[in-house]
Amino acid sequence: MSKSLNIAIAGLGTIGGGTFKLLMEQAEILERRTGRAIRLVAVADPDASRLKEAKKNGIRCYADALPMAAEADIDVVVELIGGSDGIAKKLCEAAIANGKHVVSANKALIAHHGTALAHAAEDAGVTFAYEAAVAGGIPIIKSLREGLAGNNIKRVYGILNGTCNFILSAMSDQSREFEDVLKECQQRGYAEADPSFDIDGIDTAHKLAILASVAFGGEVNFDAVHIEGIRHISPMDMQFAAELGYRIKLLGIASIRDDGVEQRVHPCMVPETTAIAHVAGSLNAVVADGDFVDSIVLEGYGAGAGPTSSAVAADIIDIARGLKVPTFGVPAAQLKTITPVPMQRHFGAYYIRLMVVDKPGVFADIAGALKNHAVSMESVLQRTRDPGEAVPVVMTVHKTEEAAMTKALDEMALVEGVVEEPRMIRIESL
Repeated sequence: MSKSLNIAIAGLGTIGGGTFKLLMEQAEILERRTGRAIRLVAVADPDASRLKEAKKNGIRCYADALPMAAEADIDVVVELIGGSDGIAKKLCEAAIANGKHVVSANKALIAHHGTALAHAAEDAGVTFAYEAAVAGGIPIIKSLREGLAGNNIKRVYGILNGTCNFILSAMSDQSREFEDVLKECQQRGYAEADPSFDIDGIDTAHKLAILASVAFGGEVNFDAVHIEGIRHISPMDMQFAAELGYRIKLLGIASIRDDGVEQRVHPCMVPETTAIAHVAGSLNAVVADGDFVDSIVLEGYGAGAGPTSSAVAADIIDIARGLKVPTFGVPAAQLKTITPVPMQRHFGAYYIRLMVVDKPGVFADIAGALKNHAVSMESVLQRTRDPGEAVPVVMTVHKTEEAAMTKALDEMALVEGVVEEPRMIRIESL
């Protein structure tokens, strides 16, 4: 029997607690599948109440995680503290410097410092693994880095935040207002008291930056991700989307182009005929397009103690088996600096909603704004109205460059009779 693999967990919150439980309850399965015992020997958390179960089981406990990184008997440090800097970053750097493998579920840390950590780990001859950082229990990192290694990946996209998907699904299916559903999410524990990271698209952007690096072999570039959230989506938009044959989803989309890489997070109208349109509730889904495999779709729960600790365990199992794969799919020294494509050069179709009071010439002025910027209208939906009442006018436009669409929207906003800021949602053909 091979020497046991000794594990230390830093952070015993939701994910850390789930990982603790899995390692304790599944010890026999893990040993059978790896050929060696996987032993949890140390844990760290500043909250003493979280250490009680570990103490009962004779596991060393620390209030400060940093000293664990230097312990001679520890082989793998599992960082489940969170945050892009501070103790989480220091712990990972110290563990690597001390020759320990590192497993992390920390998407913010990897999105901001993943390239540097990959260089450090590969130089030290240890593994830096992070399957749990993207889409929870969905094995998308392993799929991109190993299962699809024979493909050039052209595009990867998906629903990467369960909170946003739950909100948008409820708004669509139950005709509820955004704030009402958000409050329910907070009551259920799906959303934090400050939900900004989720609903403003930042959590999705962290994950997308990681996926883009693995998919395209480039350095992680979070700063190049265009980010929009879902605060402005209304039940009215949901209703019009359904009439037009679409559903609204918050997607993270990364695609490689001749002039660089597009990385964007924003609400999208997706055709009801696509698989991703029917991913409901708090589920996540990721789609990868490869030149030989065509498209693959992976769906599952992207957060929570169970799915995320399952992904943490998968990384530990790979380390126990001696599997060594470059952190982002190619050696860190070969990660490319890929030119980011600005959002204004995005080329696509658009949904536009205007709130309009009927006045002489108003529709001519709206059409003129489109014409002035070479934007071609595809269809129009207009509701009946009472005199003087603002009513929605919805247009879809043919594919055009975003810069032209933005200028046309700015001009429409100045038209007398347009009484609210124009609302725009990008249409994705997928």
